Amino acid sequence: MPQPETLLTQSNTLSVTSVRVTSIDILRALTMVLMISVNDLWSLTDIPAWLEHVSHDADGMGLADSVFPAFLFIVGMSLPYAIDARRKKGDSDATLVGHVIMRSIALLVMGVFLVNGESINESATGLTRGVWNTLSCLSFILIWNTYPKTVAKWIVTTSKGLGVAILLALAFIYRGEEAPRFATHWWGILGLIGWSYLAAALVTVVARNRMPVLVLAWVAFALLSVANSADLFPEAVHLIPGAISGGTLVGLTMGGVVISTLFQEYRQRGDNKQMTLVFLVIAVALIGLALYTRQFWGISKLRETPAWLFLCSAFTILAFMAIYWLTDVGGKANWFTLIKPAGTDTLLCYLIPYFAYAGMTLLHLHLPEAVLVGGVGLLKSFLFAILCAWITGQLNKVGVKLKL
Repeated sequence: MPQPETLLTQSNTLSVTSVRVTSIDILRALTMVLMISVNDLWSLTDIPAWLEHVSHDADGMGLADSVFPAFLFIVGMSLPYAIDARRKKGDSDATLVGHVIMRSIALLVMGVFLVNGESINESATGLTRGVWNTLSCLSFILIWNTYPKTVAKWIVTTSKGLGVAILLALAFIYRGEEAPRFATHWWGILGLIGWSYLAAALVTVVARNRMPVLVLAWVAFALLSVANSADLFPEAVHLIPGAISGGTLVGLTMGGVVISTLFQEYRQRGDNKQMTLVFLVIAVALIGLALYTRQFWGISKLRETPAWLFLCSAFTILAFMAIYWLTDVGGKANWFTLIKPAGTDTLLCYLIPYFAYAGMTLLHLHLPEAVLVGGVGLLKSFLFAILCAWITGQLNKVGVKLKL
């Protein structure tokens, strides 16, 4: 790995290198593969309950409940690198804020279109859910694809315009089961990521890698999570999108920012052992906070409780350290070559299952019952996720690569 370029400029300000960190990319890839796998569990029967989501009122979490928070944490881990890279290219704070807002809007748009597909009235809309999702995802690619420089400018402009036109037409004709017309609902997974990214990225821009500011921001969102669970919010707070005001989701993302910035400090010192010890202490402390707050509000993904925030943050830190020692230190990154595209073009990989499910439905294809049960079914879901990562890599090779 290339070494960081710049050391401390102030006692409390870190300069974060813009190079990619292999372990972060691999952690992101593994998380996306796991996300696609658990999202495919609906197609299976006779599988262990601990793999699935738990109910809204339950005090606990399944494996599926740990994937989304891990992804939010990793979004935060990538932020210091992305912002520092743009600063090195000459971007001002105003330009950075504009870029953050545009990326957030893109995620919100995608999230809202996909979440509307979940409650579409197919007969009233005139489209099946599969067609809706296919047209939506195709439009996302047309709009946000990074087109090769060899593609004529008029083709790029026309493609982006076509994508926008399709989305506008879909929103106009949409009729739903719950809401009669196109609505935001709960914003969808991508929308929740968009709100969390917006808040955490703006804090990161303002903080300029100053650790005290980043830690205080994390504490503030953790306290918001506590206040939300304790029902201490005044009514006016609900004017702010819940994904932000609730504190938990942004707390996960800010946790990633803090750990990533701290990681760079130790990495440029070359002190892996002390870094590992510090991260282990942080993880243990977070687990302690999770156990303490669980007695008041339980552990729940759907209720976004503080214990869920702390516990999932700890798990992600531990996973990151394990992967860092295996890949960046141990040189075993080649073990993950097959799923690498899921970590470098994660958004495109996330969209692939929508095309796959729609294609199966439209072509009336069905897998044998034998591969939808128990351990064989779990293997099927895992291989499906690997296939999605491979398809992403093949699409990258022919010029399809999403970048917000």
